[in-house]
Amino acid sequence: MSVTNLTAADFESTILDNEIVLVDFWAPWCGPCRAFAPVFERAAQDHHGVVFAKVDTQAEPALAATVNIRSIPTIMAFREGILVYSQAGAMPKPALEDLISQVERLDMAVVRAKIAERKAAASA
Repeated sequence: MSVTNLTAADFESTILDNEIVLVDFWAPWCGPCRAFAPVFERAAQDHHGVVFAKVDTQAEPALAATVNIRSIPTIMAFREGILVYSQAGAMPKPALEDLISQVERLDMAVVRAKIAERKAAASA
C-alpha cells in the first residue's frame, strides 16, 4: 500500500473511516523527516491493513497546530478513530514495527473504558 498525503480537508475522515491510521507529520526542510521517510514508506508496503499517511506541516500549518504538533517528525497512531500514540522523533524500522504491532493488538474495549473513566473523573 502506498503512503497517502493528508490535508485539513481529508484528515478527520481518513482517521474515522479506517481502523488503523499512522500519520507522519513532516516538512521538506527537516533532515530527520527525510531520513525517516523511507522507513515509513517501507512499512506501508509491508502492512496492507494499515493506512499510512503524511502531513506536510509546511503546507498544512493550521492542521499541524490543531493537533498540537510542536516538533517534527511526529508520528501519531489512531485506532478506530482514537489517538492511541503520539511521539516526536524519527524511529528506526524495528521501533516502527513494534509500534504497529502494539496498535494492532490493542483491546479497544479497554481503551474506551479508560477514556470513559477519565471523562467521568474529570466531570466529578
